[in-house]
Parts: sequence; structure tokens; C-alpha cells
Amino acid sequence: MVKNLFLVRHAEAAEAIAGIKDIERDLTAKGYRDAPRVGKYLFELNVSTDAMLSSSAQRARATAELMAEQLKYEQHKIAYVEELYNASVRSMLQIINEAKPHWNKLIVVAHNPSISYLAEYLSGEAIGNMVPAGMVNLSFEIDNWSEVSEGLGKLEKYVTPDTIIF
Repeated sequence: MVKNLFLVRHAEAAEAIAGIKDIERDLTAKGYRDAPRVGKYLFELNVSTDAMLSSSAQRARATAELMAEQLKYEQHKIAYVEELYNASVRSMLQIINEAKPHWNKLIVVAHNPSISYLAEYLSGEAIGNMVPAGMVNLSFEIDNWSEVSEGLGKLEKYVTPDTIIF
């Protein structure tokens, strides 16, 4: 069986401002334009996700919600996972390994540098620093998400908002 994992870095966020917690930083106007582009891109490819997990940070939540709207994925089904905020690669992998076996397409919205490191760890490919709203699609020939581990993912695609053409 093939399982597809879509790793998305949150869209462009506002700069840190004194008095505002990092977790509360919102998207910039560019971020609000780019996030739905990624969702629309997936929709145009007929990707229907089984689940969407997002960091609980405001910028990741907004990215996930804007993508979900374009994907026709019900926003109340987005799972906000606190552990995805400031997560290590190991923590992110554990969250993926615990995904429900009947899910075949999973979207995870999180932060750099961990999301980029995870994409490279799982694929064995040099992806570099994912840009804001960048999306990596990895496929796995597995039966259960618990089998996802180093080098097992095949890099299907890495897209950025600027490379998406409709």
C-alpha cells in the first residue's frame, strides 16, 4: 500500500515583536496569499487528505485553515498538536508514526528547521531549507505509519508558492 505524507512549512510569518509571544505571531499578507495557493494546488491534483495535523502556533494554524478551505477539508477536523511547535525531528516522526493506519494521505503543517530536516531524513534527499509555505510530498510503500523511518520515503515533489502555476 502507498501512503503519502505532505510536509508543509507554515506560510510567511510576521517578524517577532516585543510583547507578542512567538506562538502568537500571525501570517504576513504574503503568507495569507501563499497558504491557500498550496491548498488549491493540492486540490487541483485531486489530493483528498485523510487527516491534517498542525502546530498550535497561530501562523501554522492559519496556514492549515487556509489550505483546508481550498482542499474542501472541514476545518474543525484539523488536529492542532502542541508538540509540533518547536518539535525535534524525533518528536515529529513519533507523531507521524502514531497516525491512524487507515489514513493514506496525511498533511502536517509545522516549522523550520525541523520540517526541512524531517523531509531530508525521511527521503535521503538534499532538500535544503524549505521556504515559507513550501510543501514536500513523500510516498511510502508501507501498510502502517508506524513503519515510516529514515530513508524510506520517496520524494515525489517539492513545491513552493512561487513555483505553483494554475
